[in-house]
Amino acid sequence: MRVSLLTYSTKPRGGVVHTLNLAEALAQLGADVTVWSLARGGDPGFFREVDPAVTVRLARFDDFDGDTVTDRIVRSIEVLGNEFDRGAADIVHAQDCISANAVGRCIRTIHHLDQFTTPILASCHEKAITLPYARICVSSAVADEVHLGWGFEPTVIPNGVQADRFAGAATAAPDAVAARALWEHRLGRYVLAVGGIEPRKGSIDLLEAYALMRRDDPELALVFAGGDTLFDYRGYRADFDRRAVELGIEPIVLGQVDDNQLPALVAQAAVFAFPSTKEGFGLAAMEALAAGVPVVARDLPVLHEVFGGSVRYARTPADLATEMNAAMVTDSVRVALGREVADSLTWEAAARAHLDFYREVGA
Repeated sequence: MRVSLLTYSTKPRGGVVHTLNLAEALAQLGADVTVWSLARGGDPGFFREVDPAVTVRLARFDDFDGDTVTDRIVRSIEVLGNEFDRGAADIVHAQDCISANAVGRCIRTIHHLDQFTTPILASCHEKAITLPYARICVSSAVADEVHLGWGFEPTVIPNGVQADRFAGAATAAPDAVAARALWEHRLGRYVLAVGGIEPRKGSIDLLEAYALMRRDDPELALVFAGGDTLFDYRGYRADFDRRAVELGIEPIVLGQVDDNQLPALVAQAAVFAFPSTKEGFGLAAMEALAAGVPVVARDLPVLHEVFGGSVRYARTPADLATEMNAAMVTDSVRVALGREVADSLTWEAAARAHLDFYREVGA
């Protein structure tokens, strides 16, 4: 079976991580897989090496001064659509709004639903839901949203997680100890959030929570990793920076972390903060659970579905501070349960479910 998977970026965003791991697992099961994406800003390839069993095709996407978000998205659709070769696949599977609009007839994984205010972006979002001939969601909560809003009934196939990779970073193996020690030396004890500083990630709420924690634990640091995005969050980032000054705190913003160093960064964290206001699954938090790191998440139905009792939940910044403090000292049972949950979600199982789905719906 020839499968083309399409994503919109080479950066380590959740949908891109999903695409690469799924592609590699499908290839290991014998599928002929090609991943298509846009290479923005001269990127030579994806943020990590890709299994050579997977073919990678990148469309060059140049940045133009003065482009708005709408301009970039419209041009992204055009560039990826012009590059894509439909005849090279039996199954065309888009992982996001941009790639679904670019290729037309396809299977679409709807990771989460967005809300756009500009007509062009709202139309792109709508078409990416209504035009595909089949749909997958990574959680029942998102599938229910799709059913409620559009009447479709997506098939639910949960994400996998590279549990061994993150669990290995937390072991007593000399290399793992040394890698964690580098982060400890650089950052001290820290709260970690992965995904950048964005409205959807609840970054300012985390600032507020950390300010409360720091009153009794002044040596604790707040660290943000990741954050490459297509959208313009400069206004939110300015609000974030202004609020940090008002609170008298200096969060450490690492930006994109090398993929080989990320597991140690996660494994060394005192607690993993996941205050997102909208998620489809929560892969970054699942990786933290695999590393044995306690997680405090936003009290959302989708996260209850995915994580169950393996994490603590919070609704407000004050709750978030309280739960993170508690998680750092009393969460051994939840940590053990979290490792079990992470171990139960494999990319091989996800790939097998996708192959069954592809055979069922056809091309």
